[in-house]
Amino acid sequence: MPSRPLEHACARNYDNGRILTIDDNASIHEDYRKVLLQRQANTQLDEAESLLFGVESAPPSATPPSTEYQVDSAFQGEQGLDLVKKSLAAGTPYAVAFVDVRMPPGWDGIETVQRIWEIDPDLPVVLCTAYADYSWDEIRTKLNRTDQLLILKKPFDPIELQQVAASQIARWHLNKTSRRTQEELEEIVESRTREIAMTRDLVFFTLARLAESRDPETGEHLDRIQAYTRILAETVANRKLQNYQLDQRTIDTIVRSSLLHDIGKVGIPDSILLKPGRLTPDEFEVMKKHAEIGAEALEDSSNKSECCEFLGTAAEIARYHHERFDGSGYPSGLAGESIPLSARLVAVADVFDALTSERVYKKAMSPQDARVLIESEAGKHFDPVIVAAFTRSWDQFLNLAMESHTTSPENQELLEEAETVVYAGLNQSSDSHPETLARVGNSIHV
Repeated sequence: MPSRPLEHACARNYDNGRILTIDDNASIHEDYRKVLLQRQANTQLDEAESLLFGVESAPPSATPPSTEYQVDSAFQGEQGLDLVKKSLAAGTPYAVAFVDVRMPPGWDGIETVQRIWEIDPDLPVVLCTAYADYSWDEIRTKLNRTDQLLILKKPFDPIELQQVAASQIARWHLNKTSRRTQEELEEIVESRTREIAMTRDLVFFTLARLAESRDPETGEHLDRIQAYTRILAETVANRKLQNYQLDQRTIDTIVRSSLLHDIGKVGIPDSILLKPGRLTPDEFEVMKKHAEIGAEALEDSSNKSECCEFLGTAAEIARYHHERFDGSGYPSGLAGESIPLSARLVAVADVFDALTSERVYKKAMSPQDARVLIESEAGKHFDPVIVAAFTRSWDQFLNLAMESHTTSPENQELLEEAETVVYAGLNQSSDSHPETLARVGNSIHV
């Protein structure tokens, strides 16, 4: 049957009274209008009589429908789908669709509903049929959902049709209201979560900066440690090096926790922490205690909370980031992969920054020399997988080092020299750098 222009009960655009009827029989569409638009037609007639004859119209019923309906008609499933698309594009979606099951020669009602739900899964649908074309189990299997579906037998009972229309429109409203409320709550939760995360990160940074503040030459050490750690972790994760498992949440936790790797230095005397030059063996034993001091403080805080996983990671890094892959580190002498991955990542980031930064007890090393030294320590001081990630991401390390160490003329000259020789001598062994190794001394441990 050829399509005809859409018929609208009234010109007003309602938010929640739009009904779509899809049926190949024109008389069925007339039945929908007679039943669903009956009150609206009677109200208009009463108003006209009141004006013409000067009589008061009958008072409204005790429970009048709260929604005025607008009914659009389609005579085939394809036309109905097109109307749904247009309504969504215009921002005026339908609140319910009545769909006939038999509509030759085009799609039947089941296929029509399937296609409609692909673009508007929230639209309640009433399947209308005078025949037992499909069993309920067949309908449920074909449509794969029944939460938005009702079955209405033809011929219609007017009251039943009114009730079905009202209940389905009410369902559409309730779903929209619930979704809107849920979205608002999710926005509130997301906003509060961001505030909590920002506060947590600020406390982390403040604590870490307080520990570092006793050494005025650390500068942007904390920011660089986080950046270097993230570069390493993401390189390991993205390249799936040796199947190390690192998801984004774990990476973020490690990076955040890396700030507190040296929090235990608050317990080390200034005479040792700020001593210019190499430490004596006894002094070095005192210095090594900062790993346990920091870890114990963080573990104590973590044990008092059920929701501070990041404190546990921070304690893990603080305790183990001076362990060595060959087992000769401190404080526990762990070796290989028994050292937590978080600590192995921070170890490389921390040493690279320590080598390329000026301290009261040493001059800065060029990034080039630092790279050669770190690569020579693969399998000894450092996890070779992490060193491989360091090598793969060398350009990022170099760029960050050059951006961060430009405050003094000496460092600027050093980095400019490093940039010109960045790829020179990379294949030389550490034995060819005795002066470099001697200059590092025990600074690599602290």
